[in-house]
Amino acid sequence: MKLMSTQFNTERHGRDHIFLASVFLLTGLGFVTLYSSSYAFAQRFFGDGLYFFSHQLRLGAAGIVLFFIASIIDLETLRKFIKPLVIGCVILCIMTFIPGIGVQKNGAARWIGFGSYTFQPSELVKLVLPLYLAHILAKKKDDLNMVLRGLIPPALVTGVFFVIIFAQNNISTAIFLALNALFMFFLAGVKFRYFFSAILMFVPTAALLILKKEHRVMRFLSYIQPEFEPRGASYQVHASILTISSGGFWGKGIGQGTRKISSVPEVHSDFIFSSFAEESGFLGIILFCILFAVFAVRGFASSLRNEKPFNRLLGCGLVTMILSQVLLNIAVVSGALPATGIPLPFFSAGGSSLLTTLVMAGLVLNISRFSKTASGGED
Repeated sequence: MKLMSTQFNTERHGRDHIFLASVFLLTGLGFVTLYSSSYAFAQRFFGDGLYFFSHQLRLGAAGIVLFFIASIIDLETLRKFIKPLVIGCVILCIMTFIPGIGVQKNGAARWIGFGSYTFQPSELVKLVLPLYLAHILAKKKDDLNMVLRGLIPPALVTGVFFVIIFAQNNISTAIFLALNALFMFFLAGVKFRYFFSAILMFVPTAALLILKKEHRVMRFLSYIQPEFEPRGASYQVHASILTISSGGFWGKGIGQGTRKISSVPEVHSDFIFSSFAEESGFLGIILFCILFAVFAVRGFASSLRNEKPFNRLLGCGLVTMILSQVLLNIAVVSGALPATGIPLPFFSAGGSSLLTTLVMAGLVLNISRFSKTASGGED
């Protein structure tokens, strides 16, 4: 795919206001859904129904500030700081293993503690890795089919992040990042024979890693045969499916959902879509799909029309990173894929995800500041 081979006539214009509107509508809808889905749980376990909502609201305010900063920052200046960003991100990921700094939950060392707040460095990788790959793949665009000079450096950095995040007992995110990295290699124009080699190594490796942990095997077995463990690995997904279907066409109304409280464990987190579907119904799901479709189409369109290879790769990589999370999350909560720990962008509780998603969206909005008319030809 020759993403970096088209010439453009460039004319500066304002930011894509339709894309901007989709970001703010999704953010607002996410806050409303989180408030509704988390209130009863937070009231029961923390004595404060606004516990998750207020936490998300504070981090969301910071995220909006970062969103606007990302939308105006000079992208060529940003490229000068990519190497320190990668090194800093690797250090943060390693810090999750340090006693007294790292925070473990359910046997996974994925967080860093800052007082009452926690930060998940793997969420930052979803931003930093596309930045690095767009930079290095654009820089080496003439050497991409030379293994040592073109492919080894980005493959090594991707591999380092994969190994560290896997060691955090977060294999779903590790595989997710690797697949998105492969997509960016494809966008950059790497030949198919290298993908074939990568798949031959990646698939059996991923299978072995999944089989090493009992809970991963149980999730896979419960996916193949949901009746295998109805009160164990299958329970949350089965409850989510029933919650989604209970919304009907019109939905039960915001704050009126009942199954979200009684059936789905920690519905405010990775399974928040089931709460949204119960209360907004089929019509709400259609609205959800339209908003993300607008987000994706406008994001891809503005990125592909950009004159600079770095900007085109970065924009497409970031939009893909967000959109693939959405598709994966919905596939999990609807039972189409085995359960994973991928949050729903703009919706799931967790400031790390919201902050990173807003910065990513801000960079895509930044890229949209120039209109381009394709004129064909080769770089």
